[in-house]
Order: sequence, then structure tokens, then C-alpha cells
Amino acid sequence: MPTTMIHDYLRLLVSFAFVLCVLVMVHELGHYLAARWRGVHIDVFSIGFGPALVKWHDRVGTEWRLCVLPLGGYVRPHGFEDPEDATEEQKASWIAGRTFHDKSVGSRAIVILAGPLFNFILAFVIFALLASTVGKTEVRNKVMSVIQGSAAAQAGVKPGDVIQRLGQYPIVTVSDLLSHLAGQAGVHTTLTIKREGHVVVLPITIGTASTSGEVIKSRQKGQLGVVFAVETTAPLPVWQAIIAGWQSTWDITKQTLFGLWSILTGKHSARDLGGPLKIAQLSGQAAQYGFASLLLLIAILSVNLGLINLFPIPLLDGGRLVFYAVEAARGKPISKRMQEIAFQAGFVILVGIFLFSILNDLAGFGLFKRLFYEFS
Repeated sequence: MPTTMIHDYLRLLVSFAFVLCVLVMVHELGHYLAARWRGVHIDVFSIGFGPALVKWHDRVGTEWRLCVLPLGGYVRPHGFEDPEDATEEQKASWIAGRTFHDKSVGSRAIVILAGPLFNFILAFVIFALLASTVGKTEVRNKVMSVIQGSAAAQAGVKPGDVIQRLGQYPIVTVSDLLSHLAGQAGVHTTLTIKREGHVVVLPITIGTASTSGEVIKSRQKGQLGVVFAVETTAPLPVWQAIIAGWQSTWDITKQTLFGLWSILTGKHSARDLGGPLKIAQLSGQAAQYGFASLLLLIAILSVNLGLINLFPIPLLDGGRLVFYAVEAARGKPISKRMQEIAFQAGFVILVGIFLFSILNDLAGFGLFKRLFYEFS
């Protein structure tokens, strides 16, 4: 194997482990700090999984572990299990007033909510840090170049044009344009642009973005065929960087929610859903462009992780929060039988999503196409 390829694989593995470890550890740190605040003892805070390479106890009795596989980590609150599920040995080891299950529903909800919240805080900190050190990169709705033969080229779009409207939809940012292009392949509409101080309305037939497989036409992505101008500001003053950090975090949150909604409503194909292999690939690519690019990827993925964990799916933080909300409304927890059924359903859903995302990743890498050609 060539030395360059070995270096590429090592960079991919190290950057993927770093990205995943930071994302999960910050999430678990949120649970840990909230638990300490609400008076819940933490038995174990593990950095990584598998056998422990090093472990020690801090002054409050929490065992800290550094494990073989540095792919995330976990926090184990004291008395997290319900009394009816605990063994006599576990019950005998409980510290009075420091168990998770003894806390009020509000305190338990705070501990669970803190994990996703810390993912959003991480994204904000990274965005603000990058804005204050290397500047803020913005993709403007100003056309830098037009792809030959594209829908935009056929409509007469030229470099320097600023896109203002797509049909009846006003365009302020590139994200606005991309969201309105979703599912619009082949649609006849108009493109309003500003050219040298004059407003011009161009008839256009939206093109179709290339995909890795056959998709129903109504779900194909629309594409104009232009490259937008990218501008990087000078490093911002701290107060402006803080505002930019909040704005970037909010923009990524909106874009992520819109993307998921587009998949659920059929505007985007579920083939767009990426998994761990795609994250590993992106980590390796980001690392090529320097540490700042890797931090930017972590910020974007941190928002995604925070949002996903808030989904009302049992086994996720959002599912537990739903249980706590019902418990607060009823004055008593949901029955154990209902919780067991919900957790089993949640497990099936999460495994299904994981396997589907893996297959999407493999298809995106062209594995199935290569196998087809090899065996046909």
C-alpha cells in the first residue's frame, strides 16, 4: 500500500475518532455537570469504550476511565435504574439522597436535557471562536461563475448577477435558494436577478441535480448550475463574534430541521441521510484543510447531534423527556409495561435508521455499483 494512502487512512481514522470523541464527551459532560448541580452522584465518567487503560477516583467518588476505544464515552448516574429493576446488591450500595430515581421529575429532566444543550453550546463556542480568530465565511447569493450547459446558462444568468427571487419566493441567502429548489426539478418558473444596478427577470426551467441512484422525479433536487461567491471577513471583535456564533448556530439548526422535514415530506430523497461512514469521510477531508475546518465540522455535527437527541424517540434524550412530561402531567410515571414497549420500539427505530444510513453511505461510495459490475 502506498505511503500516501496509509497517511490518508491514518488521518481519516484519527480525525474521525477526534470528532466523535469531542461530540460525545461534550454531550456527556452536560449530563455530568447537570447531575452534580441537581445533587445526583455520578458513578462512572468514561472516556471511550471497552477495557479501561487508566482509571482513577476523584474527591467525590466518581470513577474516571480512559478506555481502549476513544469513540465517545458515557456517564453512569448513581441509581439510574428504577428500584423495582435493581438487585438487592445495587440497592444496598445506594447513597441516600444522591440517586437519580429519587430526584424530582424536574431535576431528572434537567439532567437529561443538559446533554443536547451542551451540544448547542459547543457549536456556538466554536462558531464564535472561529469568527474572532479567522473571520466568518459567508456564501453570498452573488453568482461567481455559471456552469456551461446548465439551467442557469440556458436562462442567461451571468457572473456578477445577484439572485433576488425564484418565482414568487424572495431570496436573501443561498440557504433560501437551496430550500426552494428542493423537489423543483423540471419546473418552469422565473429567476429575478440584479445586474449592474438593474432588475432583470429571466424565464428558467430548473435543472436536475445528479444523484447516486434512481429517484422518483418529484423527489429529485432542483439545480441552477451556478457557483456562488464565497467571502471571508476579517477576524471580528469579540462582541461581534458572539453575535455571529449565535447566528451561525441558529442558521445550522434551521437548515438541519428543514433538511429533515424535506426528507419526511418527500422533497428530498432519504438517500441524502448520511451515517458514521460519511462522517468519517468528512472528518478526513476537513482535516486536510486544517484544524479550523475540522472545528467547523464539529460545530455543524454538534448541532445535528443535539437536535437528533431531542427527537421524541424512546432511548434518546427526547424520548425520556416525553416520559417525564407525561409523568409531570399525570402525577405518576408511565407504567413499566408501556415503557418497555416504547423502549423496544425505539430500539428497532434507531437500529433501522443506523442500518439505513450505513447502506446510504456504502451506496454513496459506489460499493454496490462496483459489486454489480463485478458480478454481472
